[in-house]
Amino acid sequence: MSEASAVEYRIEDLAHLSGATVRTIRAYQDRGLLPKPERRGRANVYGEEHLARLHRIADLLERGYTLASIKELLEAWDSGRGLGGVLGLVAEVHGPWTDEQSARISRADLDEKFGGTPDEEAIAEAVELGVLQRLPGNEAEFLVPSPQELSVAVELYAAGVPLTAISGHLRELRGQVEHIAARFLEFTTEHVFARYLGHLPPTDSDAAEAASLVRRLRPLAQQTVDAELARAMQTLATRHLQQHLVPDEPPAKDDELRSVALPGGTIRAVQRLVGAQNAAAFITAATERELQSRTLDALAPTVTNGRIVDQNP
Repeated sequence: MSEASAVEYRIEDLAHLSGATVRTIRAYQDRGLLPKPERRGRANVYGEEHLARLHRIADLLERGYTLASIKELLEAWDSGRGLGGVLGLVAEVHGPWTDEQSARISRADLDEKFGGTPDEEAIAEAVELGVLQRLPGNEAEFLVPSPQELSVAVELYAAGVPLTAISGHLRELRGQVEHIAARFLEFTTEHVFARYLGHLPPTDSDAAEAASLVRRLRPLAQQTVDAELARAMQTLATRHLQQHLVPDEPPAKDDELRSVALPGGTIRAVQRLVGAQNAAAFITAATERELQSRTLDALAPTVTNGRIVDQNP
């Protein structure tokens, strides 16, 4: 054997060093993911190339690849096509999708931020949700992957929201955000990345181009959600405030709102102006604008003979 492959392992040693089980190693051999060992008398002998291959398989599995796709990637590697571009793309996708830096918080500071009384149930739920992460061998501190998220929870608690309501809201919100993320990935895959998926593994140049696109498109999802959330909050918060501060109008005498038939000429004129699909919204907006204008006119004082006359005594 060459000097580079002088180290030899039994299958038990290989399992110990790689973190895989003996059964898993044999399964990889059967599926063609791992080269067969060399025979030394009655024993099978493995080398450094087997250990490196097991580490590479474990890394790709952790990144979400299936065994079938890993086999295709490794076959490309073995045929000399290389994995540099593919692994660069994997690293780009697997990298952080936010500039926010994780932080640490002591258990004492955490208790202080949430009322000063230790709450083991709330801590366990925060760990389950990933808001906090336990540090091995350190019970006095937690890792905080997103300090912003923890800060939001602190502010909501200070405003009077119970911890159970905060965690419930986060669970619901997370499901909705994951749906948005999935739709964004489907959209970009269909219209941007589909051309790189026609052949697997992609060439180094295709993988490098795809990695560059990931870097460019990465912030777009958050920017879009931020803009749409701001728009929705402005619209819905205003409506919500009006519903709670402005008393409801008394019901109509006939107990039902009746539709008002507009002259056909008026409707056609509106359709020509804004399009048939926008006609109803335009008429509604025009009506609301007129009502607001008349309300303001009724509230405004009138100047008569140099004196201000209140029209609403």
